[in-house]
Amino acid sequence: MAIMENIPYNELEIGMTADFSKTLTQDDLILFAKISGDVNPVHLDDEFAKETLFKGRIGHGMWTGSVISAAVATVLPGPGTIYLEQNLQFRRPVRPGDEITVTLTVTGKQDEKKHVSLDCKVVNQDGALVAKGDARVIAPDQKVRLERPELPSITIG
Repeated sequence: MAIMENIPYNELEIGMTADFSKTLTQDDLILFAKISGDVNPVHLDDEFAKETLFKGRIGHGMWTGSVISAAVATVLPGPGTIYLEQNLQFRRPVRPGDEITVTLTVTGKQDEKKHVSLDCKVVNQDGALVAKGDARVIAPDQKVRLERPELPSITIG
């Protein structure tokens, strides 16, 4: 089983980086639509999406945002982190089958509240920028090392 380990506030340094990658699947599109309620046909309907400026289906922008959240929660600072704020600009669509990589960079620390500022950059498998922004989080103050949960499989019917 995979292990997750956080980086507590006192170990974080300005300029520290971490990456996290995920591929957008058909199941992701359907599950994200179901969970969020966003059933915009540009995400779900091939024929409709072909007539849009994107000329095909695209992932939900906030799916990309949720991958940033996963990076914050699992790699930098990692388990125990509390999300406070996210600014995000979408630069190009993420399409089914695209693999995106989030790069987080520590850009600031506020000792009094253990707040950490992070630069967030998201690129696709071709290195093209799909989103960028910044986040503010509360970093954990204790080291945590634990098994990454294995989630149950989900059948879409």
